[in-house]
Amino acid sequence: MLLAGLLLAAAPLAAQSRAVADEPQFSAAEICRHVTFLADDRLEGRDAGTPGHEIAAHYVADQFAALGLKPGGTDKDWFQQVSLAEYGLDDRHPATLRVGTHAFANGSDVLIAPSPRFGTATQTVTGDAVFVGYGVDAPELGHQDYAGLDVRGKFAVMRLGMPTGLPQTTAARINRERGMTAARHGAIGILYVVGPNEQRQWRQASDTLLEDTTKWLSDQGFPDGHDPGVRIGAYLNSAAAKALFAGSAMRVEQVFAAAPQRRLAGFALKPRVTLARTSKVKAYRSPNVIGVLPGSDPALADQYVVLSAHLDHVGRDPHLPGDKIHNGAMDNAAGVATMLEAARAFATGKVRPKRSILFVALTAEEDGLLGSSYLAQHPVTGAGRLVADVNLDMPILLYDFQDVIAFGGEHSTMGEIVARAGARMGVRVSPDPMPEEQFFVRSDHFNFVKAGVPSIFLMTGFANGGEKAFRDFLANNYHQVSDQIDLPFNWEAGAKFARLNYWIAREVADAPEGPRWYQGDAFGERYAKDAPKAPRPPVR
Repeated sequence: MLLAGLLLAAAPLAAQSRAVADEPQFSAAEICRHVTFLADDRLEGRDAGTPGHEIAAHYVADQFAALGLKPGGTDKDWFQQVSLAEYGLDDRHPATLRVGTHAFANGSDVLIAPSPRFGTATQTVTGDAVFVGYGVDAPELGHQDYAGLDVRGKFAVMRLGMPTGLPQTTAARINRERGMTAARHGAIGILYVVGPNEQRQWRQASDTLLEDTTKWLSDQGFPDGHDPGVRIGAYLNSAAAKALFAGSAMRVEQVFAAAPQRRLAGFALKPRVTLARTSKVKAYRSPNVIGVLPGSDPALADQYVVLSAHLDHVGRDPHLPGDKIHNGAMDNAAGVATMLEAARAFATGKVRPKRSILFVALTAEEDGLLGSSYLAQHPVTGAGRLVADVNLDMPILLYDFQDVIAFGGEHSTMGEIVARAGARMGVRVSPDPMPEEQFFVRSDHFNFVKAGVPSIFLMTGFANGGEKAFRDFLANNYHQVSDQIDLPFNWEAGAKFARLNYWIAREVADAPEGPRWYQGDAFGERYAKDAPKAPRPPVR
């Protein structure tokens, strides 16, 4: 009854007068209506997987339906369900590594991460161990570290880093695939030995591997959809590594001292190894909400422009005194409201865009950009393809913004498109005022970048009081219970921001060709190496 009552109360307002095709009208009242609903206490902060998030998802789906959009989810509905798991190590059953007769506790001399694949059962893996150098199997590059070695049913033991002399992108790919490579040769697990000059990497691994985490799961239960190949793995620091190499052809100190360009010949190790861990796992599902406006040009309709905004926030904190709900009015009800108002402008316009538009309310951004990661790897476009993403995350709608920041605009022609859209509204594009924060890699659009799609993250700028508004919000309201509807919103700024995003998406949708990465851009070269590139415009 709560869901039905809320959705009935939030039924769309009476139809407003239709705009001329080249200048849709944008409603401050509509922005206010959406933010008010999504930031209501009854949604309890919209944490992914909770009833409040489900209410928010159905609300967005109802808005899409009222606009006449087509369902873009799976099974011909509005929802792309994402399987999620929160998991960590069960402290009641500490993870351990046993090398021969020596036992090593997790977190000191070894690092053993949890896994959601085995539920709450204890996973114990025992076998012999074989040193395989760097674990590289690339004969075309002169590296055959498994040559002459039998690792079937055994642990593959390898150096943490990569040999020097490999192209950077090749080394990164080989490193990511070392688990699959070991499994292809029959290994049951990987043991990375960490040298004295690699303690920075050890500390970084300690900060991430031992913590509880949330990931999306493939149908086979692999986190982020990546099959690790082997069943289990661990990092070994000096004491555990010495025990592992005891009595072998080389001491571990000799392995660490070997020049990084030198091929390290493999050999069998003496002790047997046992790894044991017990994970605690909470599995659930949460939807991305997707609406589609089909393109009007048969030659371009299978190309999709994405307007994305994350729907979730951080939910309730029962340990707080007084108000326990993180309503997330600015973060990111404001972004979702912007996306919905842009969708209204497209859907009610007299001239349909040539390319199709994908409007997406993403789940689990606060858990690590998970909804966008899943969508980028499981696009709902069939044989079509994504050509651009405009991401809307926490626009600060507290003042009449006069400029915007297009994070990522310097990497592709998307930056030029933003500048042209802003110019028609008297809004300029400013350079990133906080490059040290690296915002370009910290929001949902970056998962589309990793899929090779030119993307931007648009934020209201620092002019006309924007810097003070932004910094005050970060200091006092960001991820706090005070991010709620009683903030002094400037709803007209919300309508203005929706208008700007409409014009950005409109140009992308109607242009003869889609956005392109600039020639020589690092992101374009890494993630879309074979895609056509555009010359970088001269600096003015």
